[in-house]
Amino acid sequence: MNFSFPRFLAMAVKEFIQMRRDRLTFAMMIGIPLIQLVLFGFAINNDPKHLPTVVVTNHSDIYARSVISAMKQSDYFRILDHAVTRDEAERMMALGEVQFIVSFPVDFARRVVRGESPSVLIEADATDPVATGSAISAAAALPNALMHYLPQESLVQSGQPPISIAVHRRYNPESITQYNIVPALMGVILTMTMVLITAVAITRERERGTLEYLLVTPVRPLEVMLGKIVPYVLVGYLQATLILIAADLLFHVPMDGSLPLLYTLILFFIGANLSMGILFSTVARNQLQAFQMSFFFFLPSILLSGFMFPFRGMPQWAQWIGEVLPLTHFLRIVRGLLLKDNGWVELLPNVWPLLLFMIVVLTIALKRYRQTLD
Repeated sequence: MNFSFPRFLAMAVKEFIQMRRDRLTFAMMIGIPLIQLVLFGFAINNDPKHLPTVVVTNHSDIYARSVISAMKQSDYFRILDHAVTRDEAERMMALGEVQFIVSFPVDFARRVVRGESPSVLIEADATDPVATGSAISAAAALPNALMHYLPQESLVQSGQPPISIAVHRRYNPESITQYNIVPALMGVILTMTMVLITAVAITRERERGTLEYLLVTPVRPLEVMLGKIVPYVLVGYLQATLILIAADLLFHVPMDGSLPLLYTLILFFIGANLSMGILFSTVARNQLQAFQMSFFFFLPSILLSGFMFPFRGMPQWAQWIGEVLPLTHFLRIVRGLLLKDNGWVELLPNVWPLLLFMIVVLTIALKRYRQTLD
Protein backbone atom coordinates (compact mmCIF):
# COMPACT_ATOMS: atom_id res chain seq x y z
CA MET A 1 0.00 0.00 0.00
CA ASN A 2 1.15 3.50 -0.83
CA PHE A 3 1.92 5.95 1.94
CA SER A 4 -0.98 8.38 2.43
CA PHE A 5 -0.13 11.79 3.84
CA PRO A 6 -3.78 12.54 4.82
CA ARG A 7 -3.94 9.30 6.84
CA PHE A 8 -0.61 10.11 8.46
CA LEU A 9 -1.83 13.63 9.28
CA ALA A 10 -5.06 12.26 10.76
CA MET A 11 -3.10 9.93 13.05
CA ALA A 12 -0.79 12.73 14.15
CA VAL A 13 -3.75 15.02 14.90
CA LYS A 14 -5.41 12.22 16.88
CA GLU A 15 -2.29 11.77 19.02
CA PHE A 16 -2.08 15.50 19.72
CA ILE A 17 -5.72 15.48 20.79
CA GLN A 18 -5.13 12.54 23.14
CA MET A 19 -2.04 14.24 24.50
CA ARG A 20 -4.04 17.37 25.22
CA ARG A 21 -6.73 15.36 27.02
CA ASP A 22 -4.16 13.51 29.12
CA ARG A 23 -3.14 16.61 31.04
CA LEU A 24 -1.11 14.76 33.66
CA THR A 25 1.14 13.11 31.07
CA PHE A 26 1.53 16.40 29.21
CA ALA A 27 2.46 18.16 32.47
CA MET A 28 5.07 15.48 33.18
CA MET A 29 6.63 15.90 29.74
CA ILE A 30 6.99 19.62 30.35
CA GLY A 31 7.68 19.51 34.08
CA ILE A 32 10.42 16.88 34.25
CA PRO A 33 12.82 18.69 31.84
CA LEU A 34 12.23 21.97 33.68
CA ILE A 35 12.93 20.36 37.03
CA GLN A 36 16.10 18.77 35.68
CA LEU A 37 17.24 22.11 34.30
CA VAL A 38 16.62 23.94 37.58
CA LEU A 39 18.14 21.24 39.77
CA PHE A 40 21.26 20.68 37.70
CA GLY A 41 21.69 24.38 36.97
CA PHE A 42 21.17 25.84 40.44
CA ALA A 43 21.05 23.16 43.12
CA ILE A 44 24.03 20.97 42.17
CA ASN A 45 27.34 22.08 43.62
CA ASN A 46 30.39 19.87 44.18
CA ASP A 47 32.32 22.67 45.89
CA PRO A 48 30.28 23.52 49.00
CA LYS A 49 31.35 26.54 51.02
CA HIS A 50 30.42 28.15 54.33
CA LEU A 51 30.47 24.79 56.07
CA PRO A 52 29.52 25.00 59.78
CA THR A 53 32.62 24.94 61.96
CA VAL A 54 32.91 25.02 65.74
CA VAL A 55 35.98 26.13 67.71
CA VAL A 56 37.08 24.30 70.86
CA THR A 57 39.18 26.83 72.72
CA ASN A 58 39.27 29.02 75.78
CA HIS A 59 41.78 31.34 74.19
CA SER A 60 40.96 34.81 72.98
CA ASP A 61 44.51 35.87 72.06
CA ILE A 62 45.30 37.58 68.81
CA TYR A 63 46.95 34.49 67.35
CA ALA A 64 43.89 32.26 67.70
CA ARG A 65 41.68 35.05 66.38
CA SER A 66 43.99 35.45 63.41
CA VAL A 67 43.70 31.76 62.57
CA ILE A 68 39.90 31.93 62.78
CA SER A 69 39.84 35.08 60.67
CA ALA A 70 41.94 33.41 57.97
CA MET A 71 39.54 30.44 57.93
CA LYS A 72 36.60 32.79 57.47
CA GLN A 73 38.34 34.55 54.60
CA SER A 74 38.69 31.25 52.74
CA ASP A 75 34.83 31.10 52.43
CA TYR A 76 34.89 27.36 53.13
CA PHE A 77 34.33 27.67 56.87
CA ARG A 78 31.40 29.29 58.67
CA ILE A 79 32.66 29.70 62.21
CA LEU A 80 29.98 29.53 64.88
CA ASP A 81 29.93 32.60 67.08
CA HIS A 82 30.61 30.85 70.39
CA ALA A 83 33.30 28.45 71.52
CA VAL A 84 32.15 25.12 72.95
CA THR A 85 33.54 22.39 75.13
CA ARG A 86 34.98 19.20 73.73
CA ASP A 87 31.93 17.15 74.66
CA GLU A 88 29.57 19.66 73.04
CA ALA A 89 31.64 19.65 69.85
CA GLU A 90 31.56 15.84 69.73
CA ARG A 91 27.79 15.84 70.14
CA MET A 92 27.33 18.44 67.38
CA MET A 93 29.46 16.46 64.95
CA ALA A 94 27.63 13.22 65.78
CA LEU A 95 24.32 14.97 65.05
CA GLY A 96 25.67 16.40 61.80
CA GLU A 97 25.23 19.98 63.00
CA VAL A 98 28.85 20.89 62.22
CA GLN A 99 31.26 19.75 59.54
CA PHE A 100 34.51 20.75 61.26
CA ILE A 101 35.94 21.04 64.77
CA VAL A 102 38.95 23.34 65.30
CA SER A 103 41.11 22.81 68.39
CA PHE A 104 44.06 24.92 69.60
CA PRO A 105 46.76 23.62 71.97
CA VAL A 106 46.76 25.02 75.50
CA ASP A 107 50.04 26.91 75.05
CA PHE A 108 49.26 28.06 71.52
CA ALA A 109 50.12 31.76 71.92
CA ARG A 110 53.38 31.10 73.75
CA ARG A 111 54.56 28.59 71.16
CA VAL A 112 53.74 30.97 68.30
CA VAL A 113 55.79 33.72 69.95
CA ARG A 114 58.69 31.31 70.43
CA GLY A 115 58.55 30.32 66.76
CA GLU A 116 57.78 26.64 67.47
CA SER A 117 55.13 26.42 64.72
CA PRO A 118 52.39 24.87 66.93
CA SER A 119 49.81 22.59 65.37
CA VAL A 120 46.13 23.48 64.99
CA LEU A 121 43.90 20.41 64.83
CA ILE A 122 41.03 20.48 62.32
CA GLU A 123 38.69 17.50 62.56
CA ALA A 124 36.40 16.90 59.59
CA ASP A 125 33.21 14.86 59.30
CA ALA A 126 34.44 12.80 56.36
CA THR A 127 31.39 10.58 55.95
CA ASP A 128 30.95 12.44 52.65
CA PRO A 129 34.48 12.99 51.26
CA VAL A 130 33.22 15.25 48.48
CA ALA A 131 31.67 17.68 50.96
CA THR A 132 34.92 18.22 52.85
CA GLY A 133 37.57 17.74 50.16
CA SER A 134 37.87 21.34 48.98
CA ALA A 135 37.67 22.74 52.51
CA ILE A 136 40.47 20.44 53.70
CA SER A 137 42.62 21.57 50.78
CA ALA A 138 41.94 25.18 51.73
CA ALA A 139 42.86 24.43 55.35
CA ALA A 140 46.22 23.02 54.26
CA ALA A 141 47.06 26.41 52.76
CA LEU A 142 46.24 28.33 55.95
CA PRO A 143 49.81 28.54 57.33
CA ASN A 144 50.98 30.58 54.34
CA ALA A 145 47.84 32.70 54.38
CA LEU A 146 48.46 33.51 58.04
CA MET A 147 51.58 35.46 57.13
CA HIS A 148 49.21 38.37 56.44
CA TYR A 149 47.23 37.97 59.67
CA LEU A 150 49.77 37.28 62.42
CA PRO A 151 51.91 40.09 63.87
CA GLN A 152 55.28 40.41 62.21
CA GLU A 153 57.20 39.81 65.45
CA SER A 154 55.67 36.32 65.73
CA LEU A 155 56.86 35.10 62.35
CA VAL A 156 59.61 32.53 62.31
CA GLN A 157 62.84 34.00 60.96
CA SER A 158 63.80 30.76 59.22
CA GLY A 159 60.93 31.13 56.83
CA GLN A 160 58.86 28.36 58.40
CA PRO A 161 55.08 28.92 58.56
CA PRO A 162 54.00 30.35 61.93
CA ILE A 163 51.73 27.34 62.56
CA SER A 164 51.04 23.89 61.15
CA ILE A 165 47.68 22.33 60.32
CA ALA A 166 46.83 18.79 61.36
CA VAL A 167 43.74 17.39 59.64
CA HIS A 168 41.89 14.44 61.13
CA ARG A 169 39.21 12.89 58.95
CA ARG A 170 36.61 11.44 61.28
CA TYR A 171 34.47 8.34 60.52
CA ASN A 172 36.16 7.81 57.14
CA PRO A 173 39.91 8.46 57.60
CA GLU A 174 40.90 7.18 54.16
CA SER A 175 38.13 9.14 52.37
CA ILE A 176 36.80 5.96 50.74
CA THR A 177 33.84 6.91 48.58
CA GLN A 178 32.17 3.50 48.95
CA TYR A 179 31.73 4.09 52.68
CA ASN A 180 29.47 7.00 51.81
CA ILE A 181 27.76 5.71 48.65
CA VAL A 182 27.05 2.04 49.44
CA PRO A 183 24.96 2.59 52.61
CA ALA A 184 23.10 5.40 50.86
CA LEU A 185 22.28 3.07 47.96
CA MET A 186 19.99 1.21 50.33
CA GLY A 187 17.79 4.29 50.59
CA VAL A 188 17.90 5.01 46.87
CA ILE A 189 16.95 1.44 45.89
CA LEU A 190 14.17 1.26 48.46
CA THR A 191 12.78 4.61 47.29
CA MET A 192 12.75 3.54 43.65
CA THR A 193 11.28 0.08 44.17
CA MET A 194 8.80 0.75 46.98
CA VAL A 195 7.18 3.81 45.36
CA LEU A 196 7.16 2.46 41.82
CA ILE A 197 6.05 -1.12 42.54
CA THR A 198 3.25 -0.06 44.88
CA ALA A 199 1.89 2.64 42.57
CA VAL A 200 1.97 0.45 39.47
CA ALA A 201 0.65 -2.71 41.15
CA ILE A 202 -2.43 -1.04 42.64
CA THR A 203 -3.10 0.94 39.46
CA ARG A 204 -2.87 -2.25 37.40
CA GLU A 205 -5.55 -3.88 39.54
CA ARG A 206 -7.77 -0.84 39.17
CA GLU A 207 -7.37 -0.99 35.37
CA ARG A 208 -8.36 -4.66 35.39
CA GLY A 209 -11.33 -3.99 37.67
CA THR A 210 -10.23 -6.47 40.33
CA LEU A 211 -9.76 -3.82 43.01
CA GLU A 212 -13.42 -2.80 42.80
CA TYR A 213 -14.48 -6.36 43.58
CA LEU A 214 -13.33 -5.71 47.13
CA LEU A 215 -16.27 -3.32 47.52
CA VAL A 216 -18.68 -6.23 47.84
CA THR A 217 -16.66 -7.66 50.73
CA PRO A 218 -16.67 -6.40 54.35
CA VAL A 219 -12.96 -5.46 54.07
CA ARG A 220 -12.38 -1.84 55.06
CA PRO A 221 -10.20 0.56 52.99
CA LEU A 222 -7.46 0.66 55.61
CA GLU A 223 -7.39 -3.15 55.73
CA VAL A 224 -7.11 -3.28 51.95
CA MET A 225 -4.20 -0.87 51.94
CA LEU A 226 -2.31 -2.63 54.71
CA GLY A 227 -2.92 -5.99 53.07
CA LYS A 228 -1.55 -4.67 49.79
CA ILE A 229 1.63 -3.16 51.25
CA VAL A 230 2.73 -5.80 53.80
CA PRO A 231 4.26 -8.09 51.11
CA TYR A 232 6.25 -5.13 49.80
CA VAL A 233 7.53 -4.43 53.32
CA LEU A 234 9.02 -7.91 53.34
CA VAL A 235 10.50 -7.31 49.89
CA GLY A 236 12.05 -4.09 51.18
CA TYR A 237 13.64 -5.88 54.11
CA LEU A 238 15.02 -8.51 51.73
CA GLN A 239 16.57 -5.78 49.58
CA ALA A 240 18.05 -4.03 52.62
CA THR A 241 19.55 -7.30 53.87
CA LEU A 242 21.16 -8.06 50.51
CA ILE A 243 22.65 -4.56 50.37
CA LEU A 244 24.07 -4.86 53.90
CA ILE A 245 25.62 -8.22 53.08
CA ALA A 246 27.18 -6.84 49.90
CA ALA A 247 28.39 -3.74 51.77
CA ASP A 248 30.16 -5.95 54.30
CA LEU A 249 31.57 -8.65 52.03
CA LEU A 250 32.34 -6.72 48.85
CA PHE A 251 33.04 -3.15 49.97
CA HIS A 252 34.04 -3.72 53.61
CA VAL A 253 31.90 -0.83 54.81
CA PRO A 254 32.29 -0.40 58.59
CA MET A 255 29.17 -1.24 60.57
CA ASP A 256 29.81 0.30 63.95
CA GLY A 257 26.19 0.89 64.91
CA SER A 258 23.33 -1.32 66.06
CA LEU A 259 21.86 -3.44 63.26
CA PRO A 260 18.60 -4.14 65.19
CA LEU A 261 18.11 -0.38 65.50
CA LEU A 262 18.80 0.03 61.78
CA TYR A 263 16.24 -2.63 60.89
CA THR A 264 13.68 -0.90 63.09
CA LEU A 265 14.21 2.45 61.39
CA ILE A 266 14.14 0.85 57.94
CA LEU A 267 10.50 0.02 58.61
CA PHE A 268 9.68 3.72 59.00
CA PHE A 269 11.43 4.55 55.74
CA ILE A 270 9.72 1.72 53.84
CA GLY A 271 6.37 2.87 55.23
CA ALA A 272 6.99 6.44 54.07
CA ASN A 273 7.76 5.32 50.52
CA LEU A 274 4.89 2.84 50.35
CA SER A 275 2.46 5.53 51.47
CA MET A 276 3.73 7.72 48.61
CA GLY A 277 3.18 4.86 46.16
CA ILE A 278 -0.37 4.35 47.42
CA LEU A 279 -1.08 8.06 47.01
CA PHE A 280 0.14 7.95 43.42
CA SER A 281 -2.04 4.92 42.76
CA THR A 282 -5.13 6.86 43.86
CA VAL A 283 -4.27 9.75 41.50
CA ALA A 284 -3.05 7.87 38.42
CA ARG A 285 -5.62 6.61 35.93
CA ASN A 286 -3.27 4.08 34.31
CA GLN A 287 0.09 2.45 34.84
CA LEU A 288 1.92 4.93 32.63
CA GLN A 289 0.81 7.84 34.79
CA ALA A 290 1.77 5.91 37.93
CA PHE A 291 5.26 5.35 36.50
CA GLN A 292 5.58 9.01 35.51
CA MET A 293 4.58 10.27 38.95
CA SER A 294 6.96 7.84 40.63
CA PHE A 295 9.82 9.13 38.50
CA PHE A 296 8.70 12.69 39.22
CA PHE A 297 9.15 11.92 42.94
CA PHE A 298 12.33 9.88 42.56
CA LEU A 299 14.27 12.51 40.60
CA PRO A 300 14.23 15.25 43.28
CA SER A 301 14.81 12.61 45.95
CA ILE A 302 18.08 11.41 44.45
CA LEU A 303 19.30 14.91 43.58
CA LEU A 304 18.29 16.87 46.69
CA SER A 305 18.87 14.31 49.43
CA GLY A 306 22.66 14.49 49.56
CA PHE A 307 23.17 11.16 47.80
CA MET A 308 24.91 12.39 44.65
CA PHE A 309 25.93 15.90 45.70
CA PRO A 310 26.82 17.51 49.06
CA PHE A 311 23.64 18.63 50.81
CA ARG A 312 25.23 21.79 52.25
CA GLY A 313 26.44 22.80 48.80
CA MET A 314 22.87 23.38 47.60
CA PRO A 315 21.11 26.75 47.87
CA GLN A 316 18.77 27.28 50.80
CA TRP A 317 15.56 26.75 48.83
CA ALA A 318 16.83 23.40 47.58
CA GLN A 319 17.73 22.36 51.14
CA TRP A 320 14.19 23.22 52.28
CA ILE A 321 12.77 20.90 49.61
CA GLY A 322 15.30 18.22 50.51
CA GLU A 323 14.27 18.33 54.18
CA VAL A 324 10.75 17.24 53.17
CA LEU A 325 11.95 14.14 51.31
CA PRO A 326 12.21 10.86 53.28
CA LEU A 327 15.44 9.87 51.54
CA THR A 328 17.29 12.88 53.00
CA HIS A 329 16.62 11.78 56.56
CA PHE A 330 17.21 8.09 55.89
CA LEU A 331 20.67 8.82 54.44
CA ARG A 332 21.58 10.62 57.64
CA ILE A 333 20.22 7.71 59.66
CA VAL A 334 22.06 4.94 57.81
CA ARG A 335 25.33 6.86 57.57
CA GLY A 336 25.10 7.90 61.20
CA LEU A 337 24.43 4.33 62.33
CA LEU A 338 27.03 2.52 60.26
CA LEU A 339 29.84 5.08 60.28
CA LYS A 340 29.31 7.12 63.47
CA ASP A 341 27.71 4.53 65.78
CA ASN A 342 24.83 6.89 66.49
CA GLY A 343 22.11 5.89 68.93
CA TRP A 344 18.45 6.82 69.39
CA VAL A 345 19.29 10.26 70.77
CA GLU A 346 21.38 11.26 67.76
CA LEU A 347 18.99 9.72 65.24
CA LEU A 348 15.71 11.04 66.65
CA PRO A 349 15.88 14.40 64.76
CA ASN A 350 15.72 12.39 61.51
CA VAL A 351 13.24 9.74 62.69
CA TRP A 352 10.24 11.92 63.46
CA PRO A 353 10.21 13.55 59.96
CA LEU A 354 9.83 10.04 58.47
CA LEU A 355 6.92 9.26 60.75
CA LEU A 356 5.26 12.61 60.06
CA PHE A 357 5.66 12.18 56.30
CA MET A 358 4.19 8.67 56.42
CA ILE A 359 1.19 9.71 58.54
CA VAL A 360 0.34 12.76 56.41
CA VAL A 361 0.71 11.03 53.03
CA LEU A 362 -1.09 7.86 54.16
CA THR A 363 -4.00 9.94 55.51
CA ILE A 364 -4.36 11.75 52.19
CA ALA A 365 -4.12 8.46 50.27
CA LEU A 366 -6.77 6.84 52.48
CA LYS A 367 -9.21 9.70 51.87
CA ARG A 368 -8.62 9.59 48.11
CA TYR A 369 -9.05 5.81 48.13
CA ARG A 370 -12.50 6.15 49.67
CA GLN A 371 -13.47 8.88 47.20
CA THR A 372 -12.29 6.77 44.26
CA LEU A 373 -13.82 3.43 45.19
CA ASP A 374 -16.97 4.41 47.14
